[in-house]
Amino acid sequence: MLRFVKNTNKSFNPISLDTIFVRFLYSERTMSPPVKLPVSSTLIKQKAQELGFHKVGIAAVNRDVAQTAVQRLQAWLALGYQADMEWMQNPRRQDIYQVMPEVRSILCVALNYYTPHQRPNSDEYAKISRYGWGRDYHKVMPKKLKALNTWLEAQGEGIQARYYADTAPVQDKVWAQQAGIGWIAKNGNVITREYGSWVFLGEILTNLELTPDKPHTEHCGTCTRCLDACPTNAITQPFVVDANRCIAYHTIENRNETLPEAIAPHLKGWVAGCDICQDVCPWNQRFAKETDISEFQPYPQNIAPKLAELAVISDEEWNQRFPASALRRIKPEMLRRNARANLENRG
Repeated sequence: MLRFVKNTNKSFNPISLDTIFVRFLYSERTMSPPVKLPVSSTLIKQKAQELGFHKVGIAAVNRDVAQTAVQRLQAWLALGYQADMEWMQNPRRQDIYQVMPEVRSILCVALNYYTPHQRPNSDEYAKISRYGWGRDYHKVMPKKLKALNTWLEAQGEGIQARYYADTAPVQDKVWAQQAGIGWIAKNGNVITREYGSWVFLGEILTNLELTPDKPHTEHCGTCTRCLDACPTNAITQPFVVDANRCIAYHTIENRNETLPEAIAPHLKGWVAGCDICQDVCPWNQRFAKETDISEFQPYPQNIAPKLAELAVISDEEWNQRFPASALRRIKPEMLRRNARANLENRG
């Protein structure tokens, strides 16, 4: 499932920032002395794996990484590619030290959520993105993060740690790549060698100066399958996604009564997110493997709902049908709108 954070294409830099401003943001006076390491990076990773995380890595927070990330995010915002997602402009997203002034390292984790279920091949059925098939990851990931965070803080006096899973203005994909979790692909998703891009990301910010992993290299090569498959050309160029054209954005975040004319005819059954750019990815086709987290197994009604049913679903039915689900972000009137738009443009 695409999330709109930023692109990492080194050639993509339509605007430049004031270097003095950036250096000020990440000057030494924003940095507090690191806490003496009372626990090894290896032991921390082992604990993360014991708690069930499928991938874990460590990124060092430094000015060079922060400055590059700010420049790319600013460029993306300047093009208006965030659409109505005002939270993407939060100044704290451009300064990790505003999220945690004492941060020296970021512990990045990933959970595989893939299941091998397939959607029926018929236009009478609605399509829901895989990330929303099972239990809301906001109810699964934070429990594991909290346990790891609590354990880490108990390892020594003065250790500070804060955990997040889509709950803070942190550029999680940037730091995941820096931590060696995977690389940011041409479709904006993080791809891992072991699980493809079917992963949820989380992170723990800490004042410990941990041994960092090597940043992951990019392995999309010359492949353009995601660009070619997108029915609305939302991937305007490799590594650059325009939310204004993205089906996932419009079915999940667009609160308007109707969908844009440029989007509605191209929904192809999607009512909650869109997995087209992930489904065609060779890394996903080759390396996706079923998760061992039972909460991510699909609720039966989420694999093959009928468009006609969702087009008239009542608020009460919506409430009963999507308990503990990430799909609750898509309010009942939005779900009805999305289903109706598919029915009206079918054929």
